[in-house]
Amino acid sequence: MSVIAGTIFQDTHKPLTMWFRAIWWITGQKNGVSALGLKGILGMGSYQTAWSWLHKMRAAMVRPGRDRLTGVVEVDESYVGGEKPGKRGRGAEGKALVVVAVEDKADKGIGRIRMAIVPDASARSLTPFVKASIQEGSTVRTDGWHGYDGLKSSGYNRIVERKDSCVGDKPLKLAHLAISLLKRWLLGTHQGAVSLEHLAYYLDEFVFRFNRRTSTHRGLLFLRLLQNSVLGEPLPYKKIVKHVRGPKSMNHNIQGLA
Repeated sequence: MSVIAGTIFQDTHKPLTMWFRAIWWITGQKNGVSALGLKGILGMGSYQTAWSWLHKMRAAMVRPGRDRLTGVVEVDESYVGGEKPGKRGRGAEGKALVVVAVEDKADKGIGRIRMAIVPDASARSLTPFVKASIQEGSTVRTDGWHGYDGLKSSGYNRIVERKDSCVGDKPLKLAHLAISLLKRWLLGTHQGAVSLEHLAYYLDEFVFRFNRRTSTHRGLLFLRLLQNSVLGEPLPYKKIVKHVRGPKSMNHNIQGLA
């Protein structure tokens, strides 16, 4: 059995040294990279190969069994994409509903974050995100939206910051900051050319970079992503394009990140 079987490198036709160069370059770029940039740096002949490599490494940025957020955690949602505000719990054409959890470290500012796409703002969608992202016993700060009403029975101490519940309208402070930085990153690094059907992979990259924003050791970032790449499952190109995480595929790019 090959030593790369069961990793993101499985079935690759390129030498591992090229993958290592790609990981080194990706972790060294503060604001992320594009497939076109990776193609040029590595001298790849195919844009499709560079694009699929980036998605594989974005998936590897999520460490299996990673620690959940703790302490005081702010949770809110916002629509990403489209030009008009959406209606909470109903979805909106051309938009993805992104839920964000942000550790509040008080005087130290924002701690770690988690982000995910959810199909709607119901308790059936929001509670699993909270359970997967936040340690039981933590204090979860939300607005008054009824989609969070079951958190207390799930083992969380819920604090309602405000009573109104219009998604995207004056979101909670820390969540608003995280979402704003995400939208700025999507527009800046990727020029808004991110399809909603692949947005979840970009959320993984943004969270990975944000949670390591204060790191000054490029080698440690390289080592972490390399370790995750070995621990992660194979992600064939066909799976990337056909089995998309998040809501139903929408075949257009993010525009006017409202």
